[in-house]
Amino acid sequence: MKRIFLFVMTNLAIVMVLGIVANVLGVNRFLTANGLDLTALLGFALIMGFGGAFISLLISKPVAKWSSGVRVINQPQNADEAWIVEVVSRLAQKAGIGMPEVGIFEGEPNAFATGAFKNSALVAVSTGLLQGMTKEEIEAVIGHEIAHIANGDMVTMTLIQGVMNTFVVFISRVVGYAVDSFLRKGDSQSSGPGIGYYVTTIVMDIVLGFAAAMVVAWFSRHREFRADAGAAQLLGRKQPMINALARLGGMVPGELPKSVAALGIAGGVGALFATHPPIEQRIAALQNT
Repeated sequence: MKRIFLFVMTNLAIVMVLGIVANVLGVNRFLTANGLDLTALLGFALIMGFGGAFISLLISKPVAKWSSGVRVINQPQNADEAWIVEVVSRLAQKAGIGMPEVGIFEGEPNAFATGAFKNSALVAVSTGLLQGMTKEEIEAVIGHEIAHIANGDMVTMTLIQGVMNTFVVFISRVVGYAVDSFLRKGDSQSSGPGIGYYVTTIVMDIVLGFAAAMVVAWFSRHREFRADAGAAQLLGRKQPMINALARLGGMVPGELPKSVAALGIAGGVGALFATHPPIEQRIAALQNT
């Protein structure tokens, strides 16, 4: 419930901020008496599309900590925590990135990486993963998350999301205006957009939003293969990552907040919207490298 509340409130706040920015810049006034101002609409779409994606990226670390209940290990309290910090430090140094924050959260097996910058990211693992895997498998999972950071996957996914968001906002309003103009052909008395514009825009936002989500999910699945290979490279051999994936295949992975789900070790719903490929495909891809 806390995750849903935070997700809704965060997105409402982002939309409000972007709405104010668009209003100050005047790009929200793309519907004029002379028709549709495509330049202003493009500016509006870019602000709403990329603005939301980049704000989400910039606040990803604190939001992930709060929504997942991550306890950052500032000072290891036992040998296990000291070992986790040592593994993250060693693999981060090998990957050529700054030392990420390291955290633990309560829940079923999973792990994730997040953060706007390579040198100030966060790697978090769940208690379920720590209890259900061997140290070698945990190290492989951490290597997978470090590879996400080193590959710049957080920024890449943000850019892809921004492009898709911009596309949805722009096209839905162009189609909405076209439909509204057709429905009101010959009606010279009315001014401003009609009901056809609003209904069509909402419908197109939903339809194109689903299509955009499929594209983003496809890119996310592609980057999972690369992160698996990156973990194998960091560890010097691929068998630990294969073993970790096989172990994960026999577990029920914990749910992650939407903001970090794409960079977890497992997750996704449905073939088209899944952020991660099937475990069997990931293992096969590693074995064939």
